[in-house]
Amino acid sequence: MKMQKAMLALVGMTLVFAGMASAQQVKTDYDRSANFALYKTYSWEHVETKDPLKVDRIKHAVNAVLAARGWTLVDSGADVAVVAMEITRDQQTLNTFYDGFGGGWGWRRFGGGGFGEATTTTDTYKVGTVVVDLFDTKTKQLIWRGAASDTLSDNSDKNIKNLNESVDKMFKHFPPGATTK
Repeated sequence: MKMQKAMLALVGMTLVFAGMASAQQVKTDYDRSANFALYKTYSWEHVETKDPLKVDRIKHAVNAVLAARGWTLVDSGADVAVVAMEITRDQQTLNTFYDGFGGGWGWRRFGGGGFGEATTTTDTYKVGTVVVDLFDTKTKQLIWRGAASDTLSDNSDKNIKNLNESVDKMFKHFPPGATTK
């Protein structure tokens, strides 16, 4: 019985750590020939999302990090145009739980028990991805792209917090080549 409890605890801890490892993935890339020292102003071109409430949330998060980097939001004549897109998709994971551990497959060879019964369930959860693109307004060329993905919650406040954290991570080394916090 103690062995069974220890194995169940180990399986539970593995699932918790696996869930933590899959949280908040952030990727960035940029045009190596772009001189980011020349860019000081930006304006919003477009934010695409199915949820109108997320438009201002995305703008607020990006505005906060760009202002912290010394960039200024202007209505027109900006150096850079910002385009953002939010995508939500369903993700599935399989969870298998074993009941009646009896020492494993090696134990069975020597007359002991086996793994017992296994139950597999499918969990479906939502993953949200935000992509932020920065375009040079003179050349119309993409100069920087950031993307962040995270599991969505049913709690709106938690999703807003995660969005802000994801955008902060996305812009952590922005502008490229500059020394940032």
